[in-house]
Amino acid sequence: IRSLMIRAHQELAAWYHQLLMKSPVAEDARAYLKGRGISAAVAKNWMIGYAPPQAQLLRQWATKHQFGQQVLIDAGILAFSEERGDAYPRFRHRLMFPIRNDNGEVIAFSGRILDKDAKAAKYLNSPETPIFTKSKVLFGFDKAKRPISKAGQAIVCEGQIDTIMLHEAGFPNTVAGGGAGCPGVLPKGGRGRGGGRGVLYYSDEIVLCYDSDNAGFKAAEKAYQILAPTGLIVKVAALPTGEDPDSLIRKEGPEAFAELLKKARDFIDYQVEVVG
Repeated sequence: IRSLMIRAHQELAAWYHQLLMKSPVAEDARAYLKGRGISAAVAKNWMIGYAPPQAQLLRQWATKHQFGQQVLIDAGILAFSEERGDAYPRFRHRLMFPIRNDNGEVIAFSGRILDKDAKAAKYLNSPETPIFTKSKVLFGFDKAKRPISKAGQAIVCEGQIDTIMLHEAGFPNTVAGGGAGCPGVLPKGGRGRGGGRGVLYYSDEIVLCYDSDNAGFKAAEKAYQILAPTGLIVKVAALPTGEDPDSLIRKEGPEAFAELLKKARDFIDYQVEVVG
């Protein structure tokens, strides 16, 4: 079942990507990427995709590739409605980011909403499945693990787009957490709390680069509580108010972000300044 789930994710990621690049239904998604300065080459490199609003298209894809309904429900691709008594696509009219394991296999998705007026969550992630445990996975880690090892440092930011743009701007040792504090960071050389090798196996220092609002501070605090007992050096690169890594680089260039990294402070010093 595990290999079938991975195959379903791999093939679905390829299908979502084809829709994004070529289908008329993905026009909103392409316009959004253009507005964020993400080129077709970058979308291809990260296999960004588009989940259409029409359930029928996913059904046709599943039939063509011979994936049964139950496998897609177990894999978190379809959700089951008790009320209606049927399954429906979990991701609809969203920009899709494939989440990969350490080996680069697609094991889950994160979908960003495209309808500004929708009341649904801005980001929707796959549920936990036999192949995806949120606390063990960092977005971009399959691409970042060698650069992290080389730099001896991992930059951890909040979102997929920030991670992608930092990689493209020359900071390939960047990953994003998956909403569980700072998941995927495990004791160096050991299996530890997450059951894998993770960032700590590759680095001595983590630089947290979260948004400069209250939610960002809380996320940094939560990450520090997880990381501090491991003996890692935990620093914070404090972003200017209202900026995220992507917006800072677009306005002021990669040099401004490099400067920010140089000025990163130990978490305790940062905490004293924010609370004080």
